[in-house]
Amino acid sequence: MSYLAPSEFVTKMVDAGESKIFMSTRDTIIRAYMAGAILALAAWFAVTINVNTGQPLVGALLFPVGFVMLYLLGFDLLTGVFVLSPLALIDKRPGVTFGGVLRNWGLVFVGNFAGAFTVAFMMAFVTTFGFTQDPDKVGAAIGNIGEGRTLGYAAHGAAGMATLFLRGMLCNWMVSTGVVGAMISTSVPGKVIAMWMPILVFFYMVFEHSVVNMFLFPSGLMLHAKFSIMDYLIWNEIPTVLGNLVGGLAFTGMTLYATHVMTLPKRQAGKTTRPRVAA
Repeated sequence: MSYLAPSEFVTKMVDAGESKIFMSTRDTIIRAYMAGAILALAAWFAVTINVNTGQPLVGALLFPVGFVMLYLLGFDLLTGVFVLSPLALIDKRPGVTFGGVLRNWGLVFVGNFAGAFTVAFMMAFVTTFGFTQDPDKVGAAIGNIGEGRTLGYAAHGAAGMATLFLRGMLCNWMVSTGVVGAMISTSVPGKVIAMWMPILVFFYMVFEHSVVNMFLFPSGLMLHAKFSIMDYLIWNEIPTVLGNLVGGLAFTGMTLYATHVMTLPKRQAGKTTRPRVAA
């Protein structure tokens, strides 16, 4: 069968979280770097489609290609490890500590940001012919996204911050469902379909994804959009990261774990572990 029962794929989620915590520093950063870069390319691709067609639905339909590529290649997004790594701690896997979870999150954040920033620079360079002219239509559109999703939230004060946080939660509810989707099938077509659907929802609904924003907002700053680094951090990235953490863990990780693993009597989960890899 190409479909795994929930109790089986949730155990795979815990196993994946354990392996990520014990992964070497080098491998963690390389995989996170590539994930950030590929997702940034997909975001650039989707914005280009939106600008050229005037149809946001088309961009949303095709954006998931980046997410599918990076997960089939075994790379890691911050939004994914927000959900998977804590499950190994909750499951009391031997050797898994809270410090190990934080280390994994920190390394993936750094790698994702470096990868997304690399593509942001390339995009800014390409759309301005090496910063020798004003950005083209795509570059201008990306700059406008940065302004609207920082200063736009700031204009509403506390209500804007709450809206930003909730959009971050909703985003990783869908994105982490896509991460799980890669585990519920043993066939490539099954994995692709299961990942594609929730990523389409998140992108079309304009929810806030911390790694996508690591591309969009530095790009806007390079293109001289009218917002500052502090605007980006306070009125987008930090609340988005927190919203992604809460939404993914609460709506996906813990709900699946609580109903498909914790309810099993005398289960064997946690008795087998992977050997720890030196950092």
